[in-house]
Amino acid sequence: MPYDFTSIIDRRGKDAIAVDGVGAMPGFAPEKPKPGFDEIPMWIADMNFPTAPAITRQIMERTSHPLFGYFDPSDEYFDAIIDWQARRNGVTGLEARHIGYENGVLGGVVSAMKAFATPGDAVLLHSPTYVGFTMSIGGNGYRIVHSPLKRDEAGVWRMDFDDMDRKIKENNIHVAVFCSPHNPCGRVWERWEIERAMEVYAANDCVVVSDEIWSDIILRGNHHIPTQTVSDDARRRTIAFYAPSKTFSLAGLVGSYHIVYDDYLRDRLVAVSEKTHYNAMNVLSMHALVGAYSPEGRQWLDELLDVLSDNVAYATDYINAHFDGITVARPQGTYMLFLDCTSWCEKHGLGIADLEKRGWDVGVGWQDGRQFQHPCAIRMNLALPKSRVEEAMRRLSEYVFAE
Repeated sequence: MPYDFTSIIDRRGKDAIAVDGVGAMPGFAPEKPKPGFDEIPMWIADMNFPTAPAITRQIMERTSHPLFGYFDPSDEYFDAIIDWQARRNGVTGLEARHIGYENGVLGGVVSAMKAFATPGDAVLLHSPTYVGFTMSIGGNGYRIVHSPLKRDEAGVWRMDFDDMDRKIKENNIHVAVFCSPHNPCGRVWERWEIERAMEVYAANDCVVVSDEIWSDIILRGNHHIPTQTVSDDARRRTIAFYAPSKTFSLAGLVGSYHIVYDDYLRDRLVAVSEKTHYNAMNVLSMHALVGAYSPEGRQWLDELLDVLSDNVAYATDYINAHFDGITVARPQGTYMLFLDCTSWCEKHGLGIADLEKRGWDVGVGWQDGRQFQHPCAIRMNLALPKSRVEEAMRRLSEYVFAE
């Protein structure tokens, strides 16, 4: 394997909330561990692997030129996105005019809200719900209506289409946010599921805002279906957001993009995002995307997905075998686990905060699942060298879940 997914890199003091935020963000980040334990950052969705060398080369080449003035996105930027979407997702008919820059996916989601809804309006989301949706959509004055995902007899998280339809009608909803793959549950939706969801949205005349930032992190044996590809109506009805940030650990560089085929939807979205003159690309972010979406970037990603698939298989098997009362469905995408701790907490007479604190005390920096609209759950990031995942499981066995 030519790329490094095993080194344990010290990120302290290197602009990493994942590490420096521990103990410094009460109510959001894990607390500091007890003496004798180092932090294993398994909370915020940030990878602990060095990014693809093709990206750093692109950035270094650009920084060798000493001027950084005003600029327009290059043809190479748009061509890289078109080629990436064709090769990874089988997308056809994508043109540069369908693509637009966004400072971030959440910012794009809020722009879409402002273009098609008024503060106070209800918006449909599935729960468990990504905490960023809750903060950005709710924080901008929209009323979130949750349609809970349900686990089937095989433990797979599924949409409840009847509940979606009922909630949309009862609340007069005309904008829905769709997360694909789903965060935090890790579902990679099957084509029939997306088709059925889009039929519900179409029947209720909903604009669909599809967050597909995790679309590259698809674990072994699964395949991402872009929401816009399932039907002609979905292509016209959907505003989709993508970014290389989750895939290549580039969140600190800032840079996402939208794909909107329908002229009316795109004009409304762009009108909102451009009026502030704030939604402007960073030149290094542009070059980072070009490096990420290169042939070498594709090779790096393929190796990363093997590493993440192995980590997920190891962790889910270990948890299911050793932690009685903890329920986890093996995710099909993302590098996050979502642990349902209800049975364990009831059996031991403890609350989820007590369980979280047990992990934090021994350096397992996992995340409070209540932030994701689940009353008794924990989210865990597995984008670390496997040796750190194994050490986390050892500490959980010895200090947290030991009877």
